[in-house]
Amino acid sequence: SFAADVMKGLPTAVVMAGPTLAEAGEWAGRLSLPWFRIYGTDDVLGVEIGGSLKNVLAIACGISDGRKLGDSARAALTTRGFAELTRFGRKLGAKPETLMGLSGLGDLLLTCSSRQSRNYSFGLALGEGATVAEALAQSRGVVEGAFTVKIAQALANKHGVDMPIVDAVHRIVDERASPEEVIAQLLARPAGAEHR
Repeated sequence: SFAADVMKGLPTAVVMAGPTLAEAGEWAGRLSLPWFRIYGTDDVLGVEIGGSLKNVLAIACGISDGRKLGDSARAALTTRGFAELTRFGRKLGAKPETLMGLSGLGDLLLTCSSRQSRNYSFGLALGEGATVAEALAQSRGVVEGAFTVKIAQALANKHGVDMPIVDAVHRIVDERASPEEVIAQLLARPAGAEHR
């Protein structure tokens, strides 16, 4: 969810993770409102992975839109990014159902398609030609993905998880590679089986 939507009383749903399902559920029940639904889970790791990696993937979608690559490109990035997120989560021990839920797929869909997202807007600025410093300066707050991407890329390498989109964002944000060069390299990757 976006905080602005919650503040306006618009219908939103989130997930709260706790050490036990009973504890998470109790807090979720106490804090929920008719328009602000909170679901409980005991998969803290899964919620952390979904909540952090979606920011990196939103930067990729913003870059794509900034380069005017179209809705189909954004849909492909979101879908293939979700595949990266689930591979990474599975390797580190997250529950698949958590990644399919609000803190994984739900948060990813929201963050990868809205200018309300600081991470998407940061990527959009990069795609439109801003430098990393300029895009950060334009931001309305902390761009979590700009700081998470280096850690995500290092963990992916450490655990042997193939994450080409995360790697591409790392190259643009941390290594200052040009979006055109990185996009061309992503598109040149061999298209193997969709699920592996």
